[in-house]
Amino acid sequence: MILEALGSAVLGLALAWAAMHRLSHRLPARSLVLPTGAAGALFGAFLTHSALDAGNVLLILTGATTVSAASLSLLVRPTGKLRRQSATA
Repeated sequence: MILEALGSAVLGLALAWAAMHRLSHRLPARSLVLPTGAAGALFGAFLTHSALDAGNVLLILTGATTVSAASLSLLVRPTGKLRRQSATA
């Protein structure tokens, strides 16, 4: 179980680092993105481990990666190219 937690935290940090490297102009500060990736991965591992038991480490790490990606996607801001016009214009 400790290896699952460490593995999921490393996967979450790697995913957050890749997102910062690729989408740095659309994400907030690095001090928010990296912990969000790790916390999302740990929460995903906890959920998957609770649902599936400790039978399959690969599925638990997949669940951790999925929840981490979902939590990181909530931090992405729009590019600012969209222009909204009011209904009266």
